[in-house]
Amino acid sequence: MVQIGAITAGLHLAHCSDITKLPTDLGTFKPTFVLAVPRIFEKIFNGAEAKAEAAGKGKIFHKAANVAVAYSMAMDSKRISPLLKLQHGLFDKLVYSKIRAGLGGRVEAAISGGAPLGERLGHFYRGAGIRVLEGYGLTETTAGATLNLSWAHKVGSVGKPIPGTTIKIADDGEVLIKGPIVMKGYWQNDAANAEVFTSDNYFRSGDLGKLDDEGYLYITGRKKELIVTAGGKNVAPAVLEDRLRSNPLISQCMVVGDNKPFIAALITLDPDSIKPWAVANKKEGASIAELAKDPTLLAVIQTAVDETNKAVSRAESIRKFTVLPVDFTIAGGQLTAKLSVKRHVVAQQFVREIDELFA
Repeated sequence: MVQIGAITAGLHLAHCSDITKLPTDLGTFKPTFVLAVPRIFEKIFNGAEAKAEAAGKGKIFHKAANVAVAYSMAMDSKRISPLLKLQHGLFDKLVYSKIRAGLGGRVEAAISGGAPLGERLGHFYRGAGIRVLEGYGLTETTAGATLNLSWAHKVGSVGKPIPGTTIKIADDGEVLIKGPIVMKGYWQNDAANAEVFTSDNYFRSGDLGKLDDEGYLYITGRKKELIVTAGGKNVAPAVLEDRLRSNPLISQCMVVGDNKPFIAALITLDPDSIKPWAVANKKEGASIAELAKDPTLLAVIQTAVDETNKAVSRAESIRKFTVLPVDFTIAGGQLTAKLSVKRHVVAQQFVREIDELFA
């Protein structure tokens, strides 16, 4: 739909076929509008952080990130202190301008879809001068069912229902959708239709979410991905995984623990970010497989896990993790085209590693 709109409006449109070529493509095309999945925005942030760390400017970057988040949150409350305004202006010259330049230097807005964008990351980008708007929808809802707009935007949400669409939350937290955008049903499959439609004709999205007082929708996870521990605790893995992936050394992760006594995680290393870390720690000759067992690196990952656990209760926290010697990729079958983890594939390919976590 975005492509059709771009063609209709006479806009220039470009696709990036290889994520490793994204920085070059952004610099060449210099887009004014970017449409991407959350992992792209995470990679851009993590890449900038890793580059700052390698140049000995990690503390400056972290302070700049905190100021950007605080500034964005202050925009919502319309209470920007003089000191925060001054700090923001300083870091705009030192850091944010470089982030914008990395996106081509002309980006006015961006849309993130396909999975939730972390709230902190959304605030960072808005504070850095790039408004990332999230929307939500499925194939069965003809794409967008809710949208954030430039004049009606809440960071962390996927926006309000589009005109004519109604959203409500079921007792178990599932997002239910009704309106003319919803399909009439699956072709010649009455059994599937009976399963996905409620008695009052709402479509069961399969996603978990919540609505705030102003009608903005927040997606908290996938119903099918919900982990139920042996103790009966329901755990939405997205909360943990999103926070873990914000660490520049971590590429992908998958939380496990269904019917197990505690929550654990499989973690992969970012091949681009790990190189400068290895050089800085005098381990440049080590392979990814060797670094996955390195005590110094494991301590860094443990710190990231500890920080992630602050967002959840102890029963939901990650108690153990293992760093895998390979990354999840599309070619390897572990990732979808939108860079989401194929949980069933990972669970099959790394069954031994998962079993060892709970041995």
